[in-house]
Amino acid sequence: MTTWKMEHRLINYFLKITTMTAEEIKALTDSMVVREYQKGDFLLKDGQRNADTFFIMTGLVRQYKLTDREEITTNFFSEGQWIISLTSFTDDTSTSDYLVCEENISVVVGNEQKAQEIFQQFPRLETVSRVVMETVFAEQQKLLLSYHTDTPEQRYLSLLKNRPDIFQRVPKYHIASYIGVKPESLSRIRKRIMSND
Repeated sequence: MTTWKMEHRLINYFLKITTMTAEEIKALTDSMVVREYQKGDFLLKDGQRNADTFFIMTGLVRQYKLTDREEITTNFFSEGQWIISLTSFTDDTSTSDYLVCEENISVVVGNEQKAQEIFQQFPRLETVSRVVMETVFAEQQKLLLSYHTDTPEQRYLSLLKNRPDIFQRVPKYHIASYIGVKPESLSRIRKRIMSND
């Protein structure tokens, strides 16, 4: 995919939130940094300071934590989604997360310094940025709540309904980890759901 098409995809994302002038669109496209990563590359590792945000143009990223040397998958990010770490907005705070590319990816990389430069020139875009942040954090809060209130089967069904592509893009053991069960329990959940259809 060409850089122009990638920029266009991000601009379309912003245009769903608000109207933008040609000058605002040009300022955003001129400031965009597009990077490509290969499957298996890490965007972030435990202990690193995360000051960047990522808008995924193509590909899939998996977020996980290590607990007793076991990977616990906590999220999947794919086309049209932002990766914004809550810890990136606190000073000198390192993350305990890993972000690994499950596919080759292309992302637009942003950071607070660049954002502030654009906001000085176009103050209205700060409101757009705030809407993006609120949306991302609301999604993260909803996901966290589901871990406390939903059963693994409910989380499986929610993933199946809202992110069906994930099932073709990652191994089943990552899905099992994401919903909070062992692979053999995932098999039982799948059989139970199929038998109820």
